[in-house]
Amino acid sequence: MNRNRQASSVCMDAAEIERSLTRIAHQVLEVNHGTKDLALVGIVTRGDMLAEKLVRKIADIEGVDIPLGHLDISFYRDDYLTHLAPEVHGTNIPFDIDGKHIVLVDDILFTGRTIRAALDALMDLGRPQTVQLAVLVDRGHRELPIRADYVGKNVPSAADESVRLFLEEVDGRSEVDVFTVEPGSRAGAAPLGGNE
Repeated sequence: MNRNRQASSVCMDAAEIERSLTRIAHQVLEVNHGTKDLALVGIVTRGDMLAEKLVRKIADIEGVDIPLGHLDISFYRDDYLTHLAPEVHGTNIPFDIDGKHIVLVDDILFTGRTIRAALDALMDLGRPQTVQLAVLVDRGHRELPIRADYVGKNVPSAADESVRLFLEEVDGRSEVDVFTVEPGSRAGAAPLGGNE
């Protein structure tokens, strides 16, 4: 366990995550009047896992499989030059995004910089009709004028706290944790495997 982790509280458990995703799936279908021209694109590394879950839930509700893509924003980040070896996962969007209603999916909405980078990366691939944003958690502290269209839960947080999603598939547990980080440490996403 990392020494940066000072105290932890669970603000969403596995059941609440599932309920939130079910609610978001219904909201996406309602706003878009069904699945016509609808596609989901998840931001790697946990947004893409949430997007997969949402696609399954939409299929359960509507009986339709909608297109799913994974978006890696490593080289679009505004802090890219400060990372000597960014972790690259690869973008896989196996459909034409032109004219589609794209729902961009991420786990935690914080400053808005990840979403800005994702929008830049997406626009390099085509011209969707609309881009909507779905996030599991909005923790505030926005630095850019970015707002989510679909939010699982608003989690007020302090600047010295980190809010992280862990998923059973890669971390052995599904929950959203809030914990304090030491000064100088980064309050970012959890690495795969849950090793903080």
